Amino acid sequence: MKRMSLKFKLTLLYTFFMLLMTGAVFAVLFSLSTREILASTQSQLEHRVQESIEDIRVRGDEIRPDSDFYSVTRDVYLSLYDENLYFLYGRLPHGFNIQPEISDGEMRRIRQGEQEWYVYDLSFRLSDERTLYIRGVTSVTDAEESFNVTVRFALILFPLLALAAGVIGYRFTRRTLLPVKRITRTVQEIRADADLSRRIGLDPGRGKNGDEIYSLAGTFDEMLGELEAVFQREKQFTSDVSHELRTPVSVILAQCGACLEDDTLSERQKDQIRLIRSKAENMSEMISHLLFLSRADQGRQPLHREWVNVSELTEMAAEEQQMLADESGSGIQIHCSIREGIEAYVDETFYIRMLINLISNAVAYSGTGSTVTVTLDSDGEMFTGTVEDNGTGISEEDLPRIWERFYRADSSRSGENHSGLGLSMVKWIAEAHGGSVSARSIPGERTVFSFVLPVGKN
Repeated sequence: MKRMSLKFKLTLLYTFFMLLMTGAVFAVLFSLSTREILASTQSQLEHRVQESIEDIRVRGDEIRPDSDFYSVTRDVYLSLYDENLYFLYGRLPHGFNIQPEISDGEMRRIRQGEQEWYVYDLSFRLSDERTLYIRGVTSVTDAEESFNVTVRFALILFPLLALAAGVIGYRFTRRTLLPVKRITRTVQEIRADADLSRRIGLDPGRGKNGDEIYSLAGTFDEMLGELEAVFQREKQFTSDVSHELRTPVSVILAQCGACLEDDTLSERQKDQIRLIRSKAENMSEMISHLLFLSRADQGRQPLHREWVNVSELTEMAAEEQQMLADESGSGIQIHCSIREGIEAYVDETFYIRMLINLISNAVAYSGTGSTVTVTLDSDGEMFTGTVEDNGTGISEEDLPRIWERFYRADSSRSGENHSGLGLSMVKWIAEAHGGSVSARSIPGERTVFSFVLPVGKN
């Protein structure tokens, strides 16, 4: 059985709720209108009887109503009675054949067969000895019948309203879902020809005004851009690095080791070979970083997370970097402010690599005799670490780009042993753990790198 399209489902839903709301509104209005009509009929009857007193003229003992007394105004019939309920003047509506007792100032609803009437009596004193009564009669049935005509007319229009709601709902839904159709078509084209350069191309400004579909299209375009960049990096890595650099570097390192064992070489020649080996080792490390990032891009770099004491790991990484700084003779001191006993669910190897990259980066870009400060704290749900140096700093325009691979904001900050891949690895490690990393800097004063990671499983 073929399933209904989303467009048809939304049309039915829209039409159903429109009719439901319209029916509810009509029901409330009709209920209120019935009461209002009856209340208005009573008010008109009472008012007409009261103002009819002015139409009564008395000349001596003779009573003479004006001609207005006999007119039927607002469907109200007037009649005049003496205190014995003897009819004197006026008119009675057709079908009103009863003579109810006088009830001064009381509005009564009287049924006679299939007809209903409102009857209102009002006393009128001519003298101390003589009282007259003015009776007003109006038909309740006629008032309700005029309203019933309106109800029947509304019921006739209701199917037309349902049809109009369905047509409008269909056109509205069809227009609303046009971007979805365009998104689907673009994805199908990408799957067919594997061309990640295609974009949906909807106006992103529409999404800022609250149109979720246009926001979705913009998100798709951003995702396609990211996928295209990942595949381009993968292609470049596969062709330029894996097949061209890894094997030659391995050969260079092997040959350097063999030459250094050759006793026939002079010490000056061995120093030159050691320099070559040092550079080859740096290149080998860069290739290792590229392999790591390539696997990360492809989702082939798993995390082996476990509960570890990150306070101890941070102290160990800082101590190791302090030893390396001492060996280099730079005079740089690494100070730690680490809260003890912080345990977190992390990949131990990757966490240490992140710390080493951050601390070594700070040491490399700090001047002789400078201080690097490492802190670590936790609020129970997240733990936060910072690495601060008082080196040359990073300019504001370069700061957002330092996470890019091989990006060098300033050649003066690019140590010869740094390839420009360390911060990219730091960013990936932090985000892979469900956290984040950021940097702030004041050029010429200091740079602070901060990371925030969840304590438990995220």
